[in-house]
Amino acid sequence: MRCAKELILEHGVDKVSMVDIAKKAELSKATLYLYFPSKDLLFKEICDIAGIQFINYFRSRQRPGLSVVDTLKLIWDCYLDLFGESDDMLVIFSMKKYLAPDFPFVPIEKDSPSPAGSNYAFYSLLVDLFTKGVEEGVFAEDVRPASISRTFITFFSYVVETAAKLPKSGNDYRWAIEELANLFQIFLRGIARDGTDLSDLKLPESADEKNKR
Repeated sequence: MRCAKELILEHGVDKVSMVDIAKKAELSKATLYLYFPSKDLLFKEICDIAGIQFINYFRSRQRPGLSVVDTLKLIWDCYLDLFGESDDMLVIFSMKKYLAPDFPFVPIEKDSPSPAGSNYAFYSLLVDLFTKGVEEGVFAEDVRPASISRTFITFFSYVVETAAKLPKSGNDYRWAIEELANLFQIFLRGIARDGTDLSDLKLPESADEKNKR
């Protein structure tokens, strides 16, 4: 899987074959096919693992009694930990677009046939948190959790897609991380209830931002 991701990042998803992957992984083609009968199944497995890995990592760091805002910040912190220092998200997005271009990057249907169907858990998590935030008076009463979650995911996908389309020399994912952080904060501040201290909605800094200081 690591070799497949490296090849995709270097050559693009369309140009990577099972023969290429087997050669880079120092396996025979027959051995690779023993584990994955097709390139599509290999790519789907990588997409599924990324989604499950993120949710499991978040759950492992979640603690009882966290406020809605602190939980949202934790989601961002977990995202930085897993994807902030690598180009994995660009690769995963490329594979998903290759496998199922007509499906959203993060499915909003529980039983979506998308190859990234496991990412529905992320959408569901956002809906639950925004619902709780409205109930607790953190977010405005007229906020519709499902709608705001879909809108955020749409913009999230657009930023990652834009980064994935940049030439290899310019598709440094740190640029996308900065844009995603701005997007997330704009959304949180935009749906905050009147009187909320907007400074509380500032996200944790990425490692790159800390190094700049």
